[in-house]
Amino acid sequence: MASVTEITTLPVETRSTSEKSRDPEKDPEKVGTEISEKSSISAGEVQEDAAPQYTEEQYKALKRKADRYLLPLMWLCYGIQQTDKTSIGTQATFGLRTDTGLVGQQYSWLTTAFYLTYMCFEFPSNIILQRYLMGRTLSCYMLCWGIVVLCIGFAHNFTQLVALRALQGMFECCISPGFILVVGSWYKTREHASRSLVFQSANAGFGIISNLVLYGIGSVQYRRGPEFQAWRYMSYFLGSLTILAAILCFLLLGTPSEVRWLSAEEKKIANARIATNNTGHDRTGIKRWQWKQARECLVDPCFWFAGVNAFLSSVPNGGITTFGSIINQSAGFTNLQVILLDIPRSVASVLWFVVIGLITSRKKDLRMYFMIVSVLPPIAGFAMMAALPSAYKWARWTGYFISVTSVVALFLAWTLIPSNVAGRTKRTLTSSFSFVAYCVGNMVGSQIFAAKDAPRYIPGTAGCAVCFGLELIVLIIWRITLVMRNRRREKNLREQGITEEERVERGKELGEQDCTDFENPYFRYTM
Repeated sequence: MASVTEITTLPVETRSTSEKSRDPEKDPEKVGTEISEKSSISAGEVQEDAAPQYTEEQYKALKRKADRYLLPLMWLCYGIQQTDKTSIGTQATFGLRTDTGLVGQQYSWLTTAFYLTYMCFEFPSNIILQRYLMGRTLSCYMLCWGIVVLCIGFAHNFTQLVALRALQGMFECCISPGFILVVGSWYKTREHASRSLVFQSANAGFGIISNLVLYGIGSVQYRRGPEFQAWRYMSYFLGSLTILAAILCFLLLGTPSEVRWLSAEEKKIANARIATNNTGHDRTGIKRWQWKQARECLVDPCFWFAGVNAFLSSVPNGGITTFGSIINQSAGFTNLQVILLDIPRSVASVLWFVVIGLITSRKKDLRMYFMIVSVLPPIAGFAMMAALPSAYKWARWTGYFISVTSVVALFLAWTLIPSNVAGRTKRTLTSSFSFVAYCVGNMVGSQIFAAKDAPRYIPGTAGCAVCFGLELIVLIIWRITLVMRNRRREKNLREQGITEEERVERGKELGEQDCTDFENPYFRYTM
């Protein structure tokens, strides 16, 4: 296998002038030494992982086993998290606001407080995920937020509710980035989108199940009267379910090196299988923070694209998850009808996720096309909600219905992080920045729907339509950037006469040593 000094001959991406003096092509021996010293894996470990040659059947068996253990569990946990987070909208239609005496913008602040702590603890939580056992860490976080959701059912005023929602945001902040890191440590680049979409489909798929249960709880209030306070029992149910899921996570969830349901040989197969991703394996860079990778984020346009896209997509998300049920109820539907009308919307979302997952797992470089297509219906949907009066309740609901595809642009953008960002520190920072932007967007979204604008909330719905229009522009520019990078690198390879097999082998070796996508000239971006 080629050495590090032999494979750093192509120019890397543009960097600052001070860094160019340390460019691999100008001083390869120095860089090769630096990489080997800073990597959390010794040379002996790299050779040990890289040496065995496994058959395609062994890789397929390992993938099937990972699918059986991980995908149902992540689907369940992600669905529970999304329901815990957004159920406040349903609870509001069953008396949460009146029973706790909420006035003015206090209801909006329940969502803002959630995402404020979600944002503040996002980066520390990602550091914890990088330094400690991921499965154990995620299960502890999940247990804590399950207890908090359970306690929401005992709240009696705004102070108690806002404190509990803030705690809930603090504990829920690591689930999405954690699952993305889990996918990156188990699956090949082409599989990232389909596997991530499996657990992200729970946003709607588990929503169907939870809506039916919440409908059952809500119907009891119709029989017993308002003194039943169904929203409290909704919290009791969701909190208890979250605690049970946390126990399952503790037993089964984790990266290949930490789970107990793989043999020692299977763990080696798992790491060898993802070596062609050129992003290292699940032990790469765990202990050492690399500041040069942090500086690289600042000059990488894709780092900023990821954050801006997350913000623009999340403003409508924050608004519609907080006020969607209220808007529909204000249009003339009952609170039970609002729950039932969310089910066909969830079904459509699941079907769209399935179509995208099947196609992207068979054909490469289609993710960003689906992202672009998925923001077009929401532009029209929110425009309809803003323009049509409340008397046209079914037309307004249609606009609400077609906006469901919007989540794809956000979720698929998250799958691009493990696929397109190499280097553990850079990947952690990109993930954290994206989720911080996600939180800020949701906070803004919950506040632009002001109480004085009820019942149509025209400024809020119009603002959401504008955000999707801007997101469409960002996605187009982002894809063009990745296409140009790949073409430039392929041109350099052809000029040097390097074959595809050599590119893959050399890229694999640099990936194992925690090189970033800028430092690894053999890296190829997925679109």
